[in-house]
Amino acid sequence: MYLRQTRRTNRDGSTVSYLQLAHNERHPVTGAPTAKVIHNFGRADKVDREALSRLVSSISRFLTPEQAVSAAAGVEVEVIDSRRLGSAWTLDRVWERLGIAAAIRRVAEGRRLDGETTERVIFALVAQRALEPGSKLAATGWVAERVAIANCPGFSDDAAYAGMDFLLESLGEIAGEIFSSVAHLLNLDLDLVFVDTTSTYWEAEGPDLLADLAEGAADDQTTNPVESGRRAFGHSKDFRTDLPQVVIAMAVTRDGVPVRCWTFAGNTADTAIIRTVKDDLGSWNLRRLVWVADRGFACAANRAYLTRGGGHYIHAEKLRHTNTEATAALARPGRYRTVADNLRVKEVTVAPGGDGDGDQGARAVRFVVCHNPEQADRDAAVRANLTSHLQRLIDGSDAWTASRRSEFVGSLKNKPGLRRYLRRTKSGLLRIDAAAAKRESHLDGKWLLRTSDVTLTPEDLAAAYKQLLAVERGWRDMKGALGLRPVFHHREDRIRGHVQLCWLALLLIRVIENTTGDTWRPLAHELDRMHLVTLATPDGQVAQRSTTTPGQKKILDALELPEPPRFFDFTIPAAD
Repeated sequence: MYLRQTRRTNRDGSTVSYLQLAHNERHPVTGAPTAKVIHNFGRADKVDREALSRLVSSISRFLTPEQAVSAAAGVEVEVIDSRRLGSAWTLDRVWERLGIAAAIRRVAEGRRLDGETTERVIFALVAQRALEPGSKLAATGWVAERVAIANCPGFSDDAAYAGMDFLLESLGEIAGEIFSSVAHLLNLDLDLVFVDTTSTYWEAEGPDLLADLAEGAADDQTTNPVESGRRAFGHSKDFRTDLPQVVIAMAVTRDGVPVRCWTFAGNTADTAIIRTVKDDLGSWNLRRLVWVADRGFACAANRAYLTRGGGHYIHAEKLRHTNTEATAALARPGRYRTVADNLRVKEVTVAPGGDGDGDQGARAVRFVVCHNPEQADRDAAVRANLTSHLQRLIDGSDAWTASRRSEFVGSLKNKPGLRRYLRRTKSGLLRIDAAAAKRESHLDGKWLLRTSDVTLTPEDLAAAYKQLLAVERGWRDMKGALGLRPVFHHREDRIRGHVQLCWLALLLIRVIENTTGDTWRPLAHELDRMHLVTLATPDGQVAQRSTTTPGQKKILDALELPEPPRFFDFTIPAAD
């Protein structure tokens, strides 16, 4: 029994091939072998390859590996290509499931673009961020030579930039559709939305000064700054105040899923950014929000803005050198209530300004003091190490000159952890400040939350703020695994497009991580063991993936994804 190929020449000279399953029988009269057709597969160019794959699989079940090798003896097989398949295929399936592909295709077709091609290019750029970050020019070679992405054999760098431009121009429509689809599919808890900002810098001599890069800069930065990728000097959260930067904001759910990302000029203040973020998310009908932000948003004007329209906020107060209200909250006696093995909480209400007994009704300020005993032990150990180290540094300092002791104190200016525990006597001698160490011990393992929401319990508030770590982890992933920096773009629109690609990549990997319960790096490492190998024989070419490993099957089962097809392509030699 064998697979038989027949050809027919049409009147116009074209040739059509047909595939048949046949076996040879001897003619009862002449005794000559005659081919008997058992099944017609139809035209070779329209053959049901899944049917062929099922036939091959069913036959292979009855062959040992040795028999399979023997059956192929005498057939010359050459490996002509091998590409990574598993991670890209998994990202692609999640991309489709979340409705991102459908949103991009719909918006692109509405703008008279090839929706399929545009969507494939954008996905390839996003997958590159998640798997092997590099420039857009590098992405063209990566897709063409190293990875297998369905319906995307390759594209030019011009097509990559065109895809980025389209993504940025239609971001409002696409982001809204993605949010609706993701929120519905994952059943996201949207009562708490965590917002944080970071910055990324360029190795450049100066900020962007060209007019076309400063478009939108005339808006009122104290109300709603317009999104911009303009590089400017500002407060660097990477401690590179000598380099121009852009500021990036991100909103993340309590599940760690990033629902939106924004880019602003490098000198935009956090206090202005939060207004734009709140208004944008409000346009998605997210009216009942609790904003969890760090102390950079803590001014009274921001708190008032965040409570407009029924909104709320949670933010951390400084424990040292803080305002009178927070100082009063820390000093207020009360009993802690244990809400977890490593967390105790105490609710405190103080009057505006920190005076009075806090019985001021709606005008009272609500605080929650959180205490982690394990963290308190760590803080005490750190303080003991610091004071011991400081004592060693000042041993023998009584014999120093006054100017040398002054120089030593000045050298601790940028080391507040040490400077906090040093004091000078009236005669100028250096000593450990035992009183300061005692004051610090009262802050061990504590953090202080201020909130406008009276419906959340202290337990909810403490757990909510701990989820801010999810945002901070997102920044680490953006700047590390996803290659946010270095940025290979200088045009402000391309900078913003690059940030949005990183956001979409983070969205995909966070959904995969939440579903599987593992981090992306080991998942991608295991999935990338799956390769798509193209084999060439005298009878044609076949693209076949490697066998699924137990680790890969576990990941796919957790994501409720089927295994990729065993065979991806058959190519039969053209007729002579």
